Amino acid sequence: MARQTMVGESGLRFGVASIALATGWTGAASAAEDTTPWRLEQALAAPEWLSIGGSYRARYETLSHPYRANASGSDEIFVSHLLLSARIATDTFYAQLELEDSRQRLADSRSAIGTDSVNTLEPLQALVGMRFNDAFTPGGRLDVSAGRMTIDPGGRRLVSRNNFRNTTNSYTGVHALWKGAVGQELRAFYVLPVQRRPADLQSLLDNDHELDRESSDVSLWGVFGAVPETVGHATAEAYWFGLRSRDQPGIAAADRDIYTPGFRLIRRPAAQSWDFETEAAYQFGTSRLTTAAADRNDLQHRAGFFHGEIGYTWRARMSPRLELSYDYASGDEDPTDNENNRFDTLYGSRRFDFGHTGIYGALARSNINSPGLRVEAKPLPKVAGMFGYRAVWLASDRDQYTTARLQDPSGDSGSFVGHQLEWLLQYNARPGNLVLEVGGAHLAHGHFLEHAPNAPSEGDSTYFYASAMTTF
Repeated sequence: MARQTMVGESGLRFGVASIALATGWTGAASAAEDTTPWRLEQALAAPEWLSIGGSYRARYETLSHPYRANASGSDEIFVSHLLLSARIATDTFYAQLELEDSRQRLADSRSAIGTDSVNTLEPLQALVGMRFNDAFTPGGRLDVSAGRMTIDPGGRRLVSRNNFRNTTNSYTGVHALWKGAVGQELRAFYVLPVQRRPADLQSLLDNDHELDRESSDVSLWGVFGAVPETVGHATAEAYWFGLRSRDQPGIAAADRDIYTPGFRLIRRPAAQSWDFETEAAYQFGTSRLTTAAADRNDLQHRAGFFHGEIGYTWRARMSPRLELSYDYASGDEDPTDNENNRFDTLYGSRRFDFGHTGIYGALARSNINSPGLRVEAKPLPKVAGMFGYRAVWLASDRDQYTTARLQDPSGDSGSFVGHQLEWLLQYNARPGNLVLEVGGAHLAHGHFLEHAPNAPSEGDSTYFYASAMTTF
């Protein structure tokens, strides 16, 4: 979703520290300031058919009183994320190679890290494609690509290229994207999600290297369409995703055959006007509730999610924007019946809705019932800030609070998880090249986090991070 104070991949969500953050800033610079970003391909005088570049981000994170099951003390981590990309393109043919190197320092055996933090020296994208101009309609363009790729459609809540997270979802398969002359979009894909390796804790702590790989045991497909300027000048989107997943050697997974149709309607923020977004999806099929090899019980999968928000941006100093939002993702209503009602977020991103992730990541698009409020402002041309609040309940008090791995099947611990406060401050030190950011969150524990079996007993959780990112 767009935010006025920053620009990014397709109208960047305010508060998302990502590769896109360093691509520009909407604040005006003084006439004497050189705002032209430095680019590697220009320094090397690369030919027109060759694009090369990348980014590097370093981030320190600390979390006191973790909220997860049986957790205690504090956690800290220092992560780095390097991207290097080279792309060859002619009028009809293109090829791209993108390398990712994600590492950590400071973590120990009690740290909440996984393959979302570490993935050393990996080909994130390695693809070839053909482009067809004036395809189907005058001015239309069709791109068909095959290989390893990232995918980032629509609201990014179900399939995405991660931004704040230290590693990135990647897929191997085929992808077709058609764009019309007035902004229409239609895409279809069939891919095998890449499984990041290694996955064991000691290898991650040591930043060990092992090439990622795909498996035919996990496949993802989808169709997606978007039409701009529909009702109320909003963009309308519709999609249908399918996922088939089976256990793989070395990677535990809950078997799933699920289908997710959905829609999204969005009007992006603009000065002195209202904006809104609504997205909803329904899931059906079969799934297993746990990753245990002994779990062979295929349950009927019936789940859904809803996101709604409305905002207003004032034409005033600091361009303040106020947003009210509500998120619901179903949880399993009865652990003893033959249905699984827990919504599966597939390969989506969550920070733009639910706050900072990293070693924090307290909220996810599963078994949640949460209204929120957010205030955004831009006090200086190169400075932007955000403050947000959420009250958080479980959608089902008998299902798992998924990010904490806490569950009370009796429901006696209640459903109130707590109050989350989040904030961030960004300084675009060198437009297009360097972004500095600090942020944090505080989770005031509610009744469920205080009384659920194996719940931590040290009190509220507090998270802080500081990052620097350069794009070249």
